[in-house]
Amino acid sequence: MTQRFPMTPAGLQKLRDELRNIKEVQRPQNVADIETALGHGDLRENAEYHAAKERQAELAARMAYLESHISLAQVIDPAEMNSNKVAFGATVTLMDADTEEEVVYCLVGEDETNVKAGKISITAPIARALLGKEAGDDATVRLPKGTRDFEIINVEYKAVD
Repeated sequence: MTQRFPMTPAGLQKLRDELRNIKEVQRPQNVADIETALGHGDLRENAEYHAAKERQAELAARMAYLESHISLAQVIDPAEMNSNKVAFGATVTLMDADTEEEVVYCLVGEDETNVKAGKISITAPIARALLGKEAGDDATVRLPKGTRDFEIINVEYKAVD
């Protein structure tokens, strides 16, 4: 069975935009850089050429990754979900039992993760500990630094940008 990659519509669009940028901007620039470096003579000692060829390999690898994830995307729109339980796409407000600090996380696909923006991967330890729970439930998260206890204050589903 082929592995699917859950993501929001915004996450899929971000991957498509990055792929388009690589194909239409970065790769043509890289080809031009290689051609320029070839004009500098001896390839054995041509650092520009070797750097451009290395960049070409990086772009090819990233393109393959993006094409794979786009083709295997399982798009889930949180705005269309209606549930009280934590699942993919949920925006969850938590109260840290130790610090009594509120934190808000949105559970998204691995390619959409941005901790500073409060978007955590559905595969992250905190997300896994929250799955299936609802407001009022407690969740214990086992982290490398030890365990943390949270109380789920609110679960909502809304569009992710």
